[in-house]
Amino acid sequence: MLEVKNIHCAYDQVSVIHGISLHVNEGEIVAILGANGAGKSTLMRAVAGLMHPTAGTITFDGCDITKMSASKSIKLGLSYVPEGRRLFSKLTVRENLELGAFSVTDKSVVAERLDEMYELFPILKSRSGQTAETMSGGEQQMCAIARGLMSRPKLIMLDELSLGLQPSLVERVLEAVAEIRKRGVTVLLVEQMVQEALEIADRGYVLQTGRVVHKGTSQELLDSDEVRRAYMGM
Repeated sequence: MLEVKNIHCAYDQVSVIHGISLHVNEGEIVAILGANGAGKSTLMRAVAGLMHPTAGTITFDGCDITKMSASKSIKLGLSYVPEGRRLFSKLTVRENLELGAFSVTDKSVVAERLDEMYELFPILKSRSGQTAETMSGGEQQMCAIARGLMSRPKLIMLDELSLGLQPSLVERVLEAVAEIRKRGVTVLLVEQMVQEALEIADRGYVLQTGRVVHKGTSQELLDSDEVRRAYMGM
């Protein structure tokens, strides 16, 4: 479904990604792992169309999206939930979710998708009239994921879900990711909590200073002494 081939990315001519290649098959959860500054979020931004690689290609569902804008890639079925949630803080939960379906003109379809999100995250239904800024971090993260799903994507990219969340909420959010996959959505997940991410993922890639340094099935990475020492403190 997604193929990234040898991409390079830079900010102000300073290179931060150096020839990354990866692929995501339909129906998979694939984890992108690594420490701060490894290039994980830059990679996600490049795939989402928020920045363009200086070299290499990105193909999604058979289409070359290397230079495509984010607004066009959404219509192809690619959705991105950025690090830090980025909700519209003064808008209600419902309004935030409705904005996730901005390209849908049929109100009955939007209402149907809202019901699906309330089923996936029941807390959002009870908070639907509440402004986003008044919710807890975990509730905001659920709202951000639900907003990303409102476009009914084929693939959703989730960037640093656990950031700022207490452990019990991290578990709840990751359970939701597994449920999203069961509903037919492919998932590309960026996460610093390596063990937790690999427990729900099929495969993973470990980035370090803008390069892939390890890749394999989740079990292979969990069993790797080097990965355990470097990223899991074991």
